[in-house]
Amino acid sequence: MFSKNSSNSHEYLDITQHEIEALKFEYNLADAHTHQSQSPTQEKIVERLPDLWHEAEKTKQGDMEKRFIEAFFRSQRQNTALTTPTMLVYAASIGMVAIANYLMKKKMSVALLHPCFDNIHDILKHMHIPLEPLEENWLHDSEKIYDNLKKHVKADALFVIDPNNPTGFTLTGSAKDPEETKRGFMELFRYAKDHNKLLLFDFCFASFLLPGTELGIFEIYKELEDSGVSYITIEDTGKTWPLQDTKVAIIKTSKDLHDEIYNIHTSYLLNVSPFILNLVSQYIEDSIKDSFASVHDLLSRNRETAKRELKNSLLEFQEPKTNVSVAWFKITDPNIKATDLQKAILTKGVYVLPGTYFFWNDQEQGQHYIRIALARNTNMFEPAIKLVREALDEYGK
Repeated sequence: MFSKNSSNSHEYLDITQHEIEALKFEYNLADAHTHQSQSPTQEKIVERLPDLWHEAEKTKQGDMEKRFIEAFFRSQRQNTALTTPTMLVYAASIGMVAIANYLMKKKMSVALLHPCFDNIHDILKHMHIPLEPLEENWLHDSEKIYDNLKKHVKADALFVIDPNNPTGFTLTGSAKDPEETKRGFMELFRYAKDHNKLLLFDFCFASFLLPGTELGIFEIYKELEDSGVSYITIEDTGKTWPLQDTKVAIIKTSKDLHDEIYNIHTSYLLNVSPFILNLVSQYIEDSIKDSFASVHDLLSRNRETAKRELKNSLLEFQEPKTNVSVAWFKITDPNIKATDLQKAILTKGVYVLPGTYFFWNDQEQGQHYIRIALARNTNMFEPAIKLVREALDEYGK
């Protein structure tokens, strides 16, 4: 695989190219994939791999798919999702390509959340889909969402990543008031229905809303169906469980779009491996039993380490609404660029991401931010963060 030398990081064209380079480093805090070790109960799943393989061999594909879908949406507390058709793909990016194919065929334009992970933008761009920014701050106040969208959005479709990567923003509101919990989404649905907009959702970080903190959980698929809007969603297991990039992604649509999306989907693949479905289902069931503790405890520990070690440094932690698997930091000195600071940190052997590419419509905005991945073993993460602090202190002199 071709990759550029790390000293020429300014030549990288997207986040993934940075992340490919970061895979060569011991202290890789770049990609948001799960690189931590197994929990004790997950280790027992690994010990059963031969049994899971033979079970998948003997089980009908349809039964294995049904078992996975039931486990996944039960873990996400989305019972209504079990009553509507589901399409499975190897990875969320494959699902994105299928959706982009549909948008291209329909000659639709898209208002894409800004900032967000840039591969969504790149896939749409490569399909020549007209794009405009959907600024995240337009969605921060549920009472202003409708008016903000009415004022600013011109595109045919709105693409929302919820929770958002890298900021952790979500439209989900407080658990104290059931109406407030879902008000942000309901205002988005109301706007889409009134103005005939297609809604696209990336829910790949949705597991980080579980088991829930001050935020509430509600059946978003029930509300989507009841609202009557046209929608397409992508779900994914790849950012949640430490499966060495073994994963399954899901596409769901409103009834009016299903047949067309299904016909595109089947042009890409026949099925997801039954062994992979069986394996990932075991991890989902494990997290249901421990209320996602094996996922969240590690992230919480590493998040607190990063906040503690980097306090009063050049990086200021940006408190997320959702505790996702990445930490978003603002550079406190406006004269320091993220691309320069990232290179300085790299001299210590630690790879983090500059914020530039997340702001796909205006990379200069991203020059004020650094993203650090949290899904790492703590005994690797702690020394890496200490090295980041050393680099920051030396750079700030």
